[in-house]
Amino acid sequence: MMNIKKLCIVGAGGFAREVLLIAIELFKLEGVDYSENTFFLVKDEDWNGELIMNVPQLKESDFDPNLYEVVVAVGDPVLRKKIVEKMPSNTSYTTLIHPNADVSDFVTINEGVIITSGVKVTCNIVIGKHSQLNLNTTIGHDCVIGDYFTASPSVNVSGNCKIGEQVYIGTGAALREGIEIANQSVIGMGAVVVKNIQEKGVYIGNPARKM
Repeated sequence: MMNIKKLCIVGAGGFAREVLLIAIELFKLEGVDYSENTFFLVKDEDWNGELIMNVPQLKESDFDPNLYEVVVAVGDPVLRKKIVEKMPSNTSYTTLIHPNADVSDFVTINEGVIITSGVKVTCNIVIGKHSQLNLNTTIGHDCVIGDYFTASPSVNVSGNCKIGEQVYIGTGAALREGIEIANQSVIGMGAVVVKNIQEKGVYIGNPARKM
């Protein structure tokens, strides 16, 4: 399903280790040993030579874009974009979709997207590059999602929403149908968005208001 050479997961934090779980399941489907084909790509100064969940670390200085495909497993959308911009221009990015995710054939998914277990994505949806849909998130029909989007666990996005670039939505937040979200906005945990968000900022509460 992945059809990749070797996989580099950028980062080694909690979410990166959860992303490894997706890779493990996908490699299993191909009958491939994940521990021999997966690496955590870390800064040279952070490298300590230890295995992380049976997976070796790879120094940035040893990274060869001709040998690996990459997924950036960093939750912060702004930081994720900075990391991608610093990668070699010929880096190839893969998309990881957990086998338990329910993603229809009527969804356009751009490079570097991570979709975790329990996610449901219905129809006529566009998901921008390097976006992340975390556990049990749902995306309704006809949504357009910008690049570097992060949905934390159990986010519910209703149909016909338009979400800008580098938007972060916290755990358990919900968007009413037809909502538009400005670039670089942050929607707090459990927030309920019932009106368009036209300028970036941090929005919390029910209904969601700018801090």
